[in-house]
Amino acid sequence: MVFSKKKFIVLGILAFFSFVFFSFLVHKNLFTHFDFDMTVRLQDHLSRRVDGPFSILSDIGDFEITGILLLIFLALRRKINGIFIAGFFCAFHLFEIYGKTFVSHLPPPHFMLRTLQLVNFPQFYVSTQNSYPSGHAARALFITTILAIFASKNKKLNSTQKIIIYSVLVLYDIVMLVSRIYLGEHWTSDVVGGSLLGLSFAVLSFIFV
Repeated sequence: MVFSKKKFIVLGILAFFSFVFFSFLVHKNLFTHFDFDMTVRLQDHLSRRVDGPFSILSDIGDFEITGILLLIFLALRRKINGIFIAGFFCAFHLFEIYGKTFVSHLPPPHFMLRTLQLVNFPQFYVSTQNSYPSGHAARALFITTILAIFASKNKKLNSTQKIIIYSVLVLYDIVMLVSRIYLGEHWTSDVVGGSLLGLSFAVLSFIFV
């Protein structure tokens, strides 16, 4: 499917205002019971054997790792307009900080936390008492959306190859988002909000590409 810049603008704006509206609903604590129930169900139905793999995925989804991988990918393309994508990647983190500062939404209690400290790199992180939105979810959707759009534009890839790429990207998103909830790092609403934020900025970045 070919998207024009106008379509990117429309889709990006719709996704962003969906994020804003959803953030308002989260601030009003409309998903409290749903969030708790979803975390309990995931932790009850998934084996503790996934603690390690999910924790590794958590490290991969950190700002430093995803940022470096994105820069490497953009550098390999050797296109100067890739700087706009890098700029939008940094920009949506400002909205993450805004959400964690002004949207009243406490993270899951400590007894739900299942993340294993496997790697102890110095990290950039937003230190606030609130958990909305999920930065990992936003980064995951941003990266996979960027890769999916580039794949769709690549004339060297046939339809089968594109389907395989899309499937891998969707699988990565699903596992990443589920892991954030299962590990007790975020509520489901945090993940949904982060996904909308990352998606909107990824789409909007292609206005300049």
